[in-house]
Amino acid sequence: MVYQIRLKGHLDGQWTDWFDGLTITLEEDGNTLLSGPVVDQAALHGLLKKVRDLGMPLVSVVQVQIDETNPYCSKKEKK
Repeated sequence: MVYQIRLKGHLDGQWTDWFDGLTITLEEDGNTLLSGPVVDQAALHGLLKKVRDLGMPLVSVVQVQIDETNPYCSKKEKK
């Protein structure tokens, strides 16, 4: 399953390994988007614990349906 986890504030790209290889995207509105595959609910809870430990506010957690041609882009994001 692919998830998009949005955080308030910008997170440096050096955290990619800490977030199990999720893609880190800095958004223009000042938020950070973590996106990528998460193997199961236990792994998702582990990621959310890391967000908590950082002290960054959690904006949203969304499971996205992937587009087979671009696995990290949801069908609704594709233009």
